[in-house]
Amino acid sequence: MNPVVHFEMPYEDKQRAASFYEKVFGWEHQMLGPEMGNYVIMSTSERDEKTHFPKNPGMINGGMFEKTKDNNITSVVIAVEDIREAMKNVKDAGGEILGGMNPGEPDDIPGVGLYCAFTDSEGNRVGMLQPKGM
Repeated sequence: MNPVVHFEMPYEDKQRAASFYEKVFGWEHQMLGPEMGNYVIMSTSERDEKTHFPKNPGMINGGMFEKTKDNNITSVVIAVEDIREAMKNVKDAGGEILGGMNPGEPDDIPGVGLYCAFTDSEGNRVGMLQPKGM
């Protein structure tokens, strides 16, 4: 069974969004630059500095990305052991691979692992991640 390990939400104003979740829920944030798509890492719990995953079992952290016309919904990210096999399984089950920066291909996120977005059979946007070391 593959667990949900991350969530993603869009923002229109990254500072405003990060401040909102910090004030309301106490989440910490890390702003990444243009080389990482201006992504904002959101920590909802203490994370292991080596794996980047939460130290407490059952908890997940997340991130925020710039909202666009085509990418404006909250989604979850599922961990997989073999992203290429999972991509094939998505297609075989009626889903569509969106990929990352290169359509149809996973992105290599430095220090994190391979990431790919897809839509499921119901049109929901979901992500999958092959964590580094798997």
